[in-house]
Amino acid sequence: MSLKLSSRHEWVRKSELRAMSVECEKVGGVNLSQGVCDLAVPAPVVEAAKAAIDDGHNSYSRHDGTRALREALAAKYQRRAGLDVDPETNIVVSSGATGALYSTCLALLEPGDEVILFEPYYSYHESTLIATEAVPVFVPTNPPDWSFSMATLEAAVSDRTRAIILNTPSNPSGKVWTRDELNLIADFCQRHDLFVFTDEIYEHFIFDDVEHISVASMEDMWERTITISGLSKTFSITGWRIGYAICDARWAEAIGNFSDLVYVCAPTPLQVGAAAGVAALDDEYFDKLAAKYRRKRELLCDALNEAGLTPWVPQGAYYVLADVSALPGNNSKERAMHLLRETGVASVPGESFYKGKEGDTIVRFCFAKEDDVIEDACRRLLAMKSGKARAAG
Repeated sequence: MSLKLSSRHEWVRKSELRAMSVECEKVGGVNLSQGVCDLAVPAPVVEAAKAAIDDGHNSYSRHDGTRALREALAAKYQRRAGLDVDPETNIVVSSGATGALYSTCLALLEPGDEVILFEPYYSYHESTLIATEAVPVFVPTNPPDWSFSMATLEAAVSDRTRAIILNTPSNPSGKVWTRDELNLIADFCQRHDLFVFTDEIYEHFIFDDVEHISVASMEDMWERTITISGLSKTFSITGWRIGYAICDARWAEAIGNFSDLVYVCAPTPLQVGAAAGVAALDDEYFDKLAAKYRRKRELLCDALNEAGLTPWVPQGAYYVLADVSALPGNNSKERAMHLLRETGVASVPGESFYKGKEGDTIVRFCFAKEDDVIEDACRRLLAMKSGKARAAG
């Protein structure tokens, strides 16, 4: 038989995020690997989605999203970022933020175009670029504050560079980019005439009085910025796949066309639920959300410190990177698997977030869990230090 897989299948492999979830399920462990966010969904979101199904809103929506959701998002960005967003021409609702980024890459990048990624990076960003035949170029950020070198960034530019991906707050590091840093990035992108694809899905998970700044709101950045976000994390609806891109109408039309081709539309009744949440939940809700996650962060980071797995305490998002160099193993996958075997706690190997060897002594934990789940994980990690891990698991 001459039938075979395409050569393209080699470009995209199973994510370690999902692979470690599978390994965790095998041992009945505590899954702090994949950011599934299994917390309660806000009541207005659930109730509106249920009502939409009961009322028969089960057919296709417009390819770029329901009017109610687009209008709710436009109002939100006006209120929180000062952006004058036209819900008719500047918003494309897609199948999650991942779908919005994939559609953006298809619409705006040519095969062979280079896109700058900051390490540590979210692995789906790299995979999306590769799947769309773009070329990721990596620029390191360095702990503990995940700072970067402008000289290194300048050296990464070539005549094929087309865009830069900026994830703030960052998955996996939790870095929240400062205004000074963003001013440098804005100047850099204007000088080199680059797009900025921003992933801002963790914008409401901000700690320690830091500020989230939407790049599109900065001077002269609207036309070159594609703001990508979604509601999966904020409303704990990761399985609903409600994401979006916000940008100038010139780019939005093409992004919408590719989103239509690949996904047709996001699930209509779930869009209704998401729209109700965006419209009904005010800044007080988001402040309480951030405070809740700050407590979860402190709980996990304190336990990691005590267990000898030093964390780099994140400023935002709901992940923490930790130093696992004290654990046996030649790389981060071996160390993550050792941790899972000994404690039943699943993490993501740091090599998922780096192109080179820098991630070999790092793993990522997710704290988007109910407090009792985090407390169970903390007990297991501390038991490893005392030599009682197997009993705790």
